[in-house]
Amino acid sequence: MNTDPMIDLRSDTVTRPTAAMRAVMAAADVGDDVFGDDPTVNALEARAAELLGKEAALFLSSGTQANLVAVMSHCQRGDEYIAGQTAHTYKYEAGGSAVLGGIQPQPIEFEPDGTLDLDRVAAKIKPDDAHFARTRLLCLENTNGGRVVPVEYHVRAAACARSHGLAVHLDGARIFNAAVKLGIPVTDIARHTDSVTCCLSKGLGAPVGSMLCGTRELIGRARRWRKMLGGGMRQAGILAAAGLYALEHHIARLAEDHENAGRLARGLAAVKGIGVDMSHVQTNMVFAEIEPGRAEALAAFLKQRGIIIVAGSPLRLVTHLDVSASDIDAALDAFRAFFNKLS
Repeated sequence: MNTDPMIDLRSDTVTRPTAAMRAVMAAADVGDDVFGDDPTVNALEARAAELLGKEAALFLSSGTQANLVAVMSHCQRGDEYIAGQTAHTYKYEAGGSAVLGGIQPQPIEFEPDGTLDLDRVAAKIKPDDAHFARTRLLCLENTNGGRVVPVEYHVRAAACARSHGLAVHLDGARIFNAAVKLGIPVTDIARHTDSVTCCLSKGLGAPVGSMLCGTRELIGRARRWRKMLGGGMRQAGILAAAGLYALEHHIARLAEDHENAGRLARGLAAVKGIGVDMSHVQTNMVFAEIEPGRAEALAAFLKQRGIIIVAGSPLRLVTHLDVSASDIDAALDAFRAFFNKLS
């Protein structure tokens, strides 16, 4: 547990390295990764590729950089990728693919379960005509807003993409959450993709970094793009050691975060003035609906009691390794106090 008294439910990106993780970082064997001779980075890349069932992997500074490099490695200038309207690859990564890659996004609304309707995907693929961008890539997300996309969907999505000559990239920032929830090896999800990212600094608790996994050829292109984008790192083994530790020790424990999210959701659903769709509480995220205009006051009230949230609509509350079951109970007491005061 973090010794910081604040209970931070803003995101699973706020986790801090555990004492054991800090120890392996301090002891990491390092070299110059741009020359390819940092042994700890090399070990992390080999382990990530093995876990995800891919030929090779690349260590990048963030999920944003990993997705950008992936899209640029699949597509050329003037090409197009299809993604969800609220997908990170489209909405939350500053338009990097368009600005830096000259690659056009084609967004489609997500279905309520976090999938893309494959008939709508097929309908958006451009014909081979000089008037249009060339559709090259389908980008998916798993998990999506905390929802787990089933393996069966990945099978159908891959078949749809192949039939139209598209590659498939999976933004798997929380793919290990999905695998733990489904009780399957992560390779059962990743095998239906041409490339996949996974984030080390979210639920897995490392301080920095994401992995991009794919074929050796794709990772070779990605390494060049990473360098061009300023992402070549030197003695990065200090950071890679944290990622290795996370992959070896923090995957199975994601189930605890899922249990705590369920505990939080059930408690909030019982509070008058809060609405929670329990069917969407599948991993470590809880979305809570409250009356418009109350979010800022609620956030201020909770902060006075040592609980940090983002004052959004709906509220997104995220559990992680620095939040315990007792922290959840304390947060619920504070939520109840706020809404009881209003009644």
